[in-house]
Amino acid sequence: MILVAVELTRRRGESHAPPTDAGESLEELAVLAESAGAEVAGKVLQSRPAFDQATLLGSGKVQELKEMTAALEASAVIFDHELAGTQQRNLEKALDCKVLDRTQLILDIFASRARTREGQLQVELAQLNYLLPRLTGRGAAMSRLGGGIGTRGPGETQLETDRRRIRARIKKISGDLDHVRSSRGVQRRQRQAVPLLTLALAGYTNAGKSTLFNRLTQAGVTADARMFATLDPTVRQLVLPSRRRVLLSDTVGFIRQLPTTLVKAFRATLEEVTEAALVLHVVDASSELAPEHIAHVAGVLAEIGAGGTPQLLVLNKVDRLGGPPAAVVRRLAGEQTAVAVSALTGEGAGGLLEAIDRALPADPVSEALFRFPPGEARQVHLLHEFAKVLDEQYDEQGTLVRAAAPESVQRRLAAFLVH
Repeated sequence: MILVAVELTRRRGESHAPPTDAGESLEELAVLAESAGAEVAGKVLQSRPAFDQATLLGSGKVQELKEMTAALEASAVIFDHELAGTQQRNLEKALDCKVLDRTQLILDIFASRARTREGQLQVELAQLNYLLPRLTGRGAAMSRLGGGIGTRGPGETQLETDRRRIRARIKKISGDLDHVRSSRGVQRRQRQAVPLLTLALAGYTNAGKSTLFNRLTQAGVTADARMFATLDPTVRQLVLPSRRRVLLSDTVGFIRQLPTTLVKAFRATLEEVTEAALVLHVVDASSELAPEHIAHVAGVLAEIGAGGTPQLLVLNKVDRLGGPPAAVVRRLAGEQTAVAVSALTGEGAGGLLEAIDRALPADPVSEALFRFPPGEARQVHLLHEFAKVLDEQYDEQGTLVRAAAPESVQRRLAAFLVH
């Protein structure tokens, strides 16, 4: 594979070029390609004042790329930009090899990682929405092959048939996903009635979210260095130091230039983030690009409607820093509340749980005294399960319990409160 990116030297209406990150994006594309199983043979980065409408690149760079493809015997070229259908066809004709763009690569990775029925439907919906506007060129080619006059040849008929089938499939999948959203809403209302608050892990892909999820919940979900290793969401129960029980949701990682079709398709999954009481924004503190990743994730959270949700910045992988993490915390956190942890070694995990306890915006914990008459063992058990028991005494009148209990638990046991 050969990877290609274009860096714009100026934007329309600007006399000087702002700093760009095309090189960093190209390096990220290489990681994506390797995650998909490709072997990167070469990289091309061109600076241009604007994209070429026909091929994205200039004619000279296209010829240079063709020679490079032949010399390296590359089977495909991947562009770090979303290509229009016409651009993709022009490039494939000029380079005489398969041409893909960043969106296609990400869709391919997602398709290979989806395990649940919901995840597979979401990926298929994104793929069909990507394909639909790109059918025109194929139809025109069929028309010429069929010998039809004008635009009403056999190929154009086949094109319209394909379009109808794709639209029908999109409608069917969208209906299925609406059903999933409805089911999630019912499950969410049932969870809220318990009451259990939901926390959501969010962050840039490969920030260590799944490793942290396993560290906190012992869930055993897949965690490795590949991008998008975890695609399907997982929810597990978590007990905080206050004895409050919450639900922790592990979600798909974000990435720069995340295709719009994927954001729309994964709306049902991302609702777990928008409905969360607290978002744990996980960041790879050892990455030189950590500030950019923080800003990008904040942008995506705002895009999906979770920008106003309370957040706790979790600076992960501090074991890779080689020194005290305090300076890194100050540099990355700014005005935000942050906790430094290592999901791999467990360093800081206890402090993270305590920070979550403090940061939860609802169901505050306070100390209370309860008296349970004989025969109320079930209520005593409920207090032991959902609160932190500080002292317990027994006498002829029953059981006297002093506990740090969430407000919701105190409401449920209001009849037993000693004022």
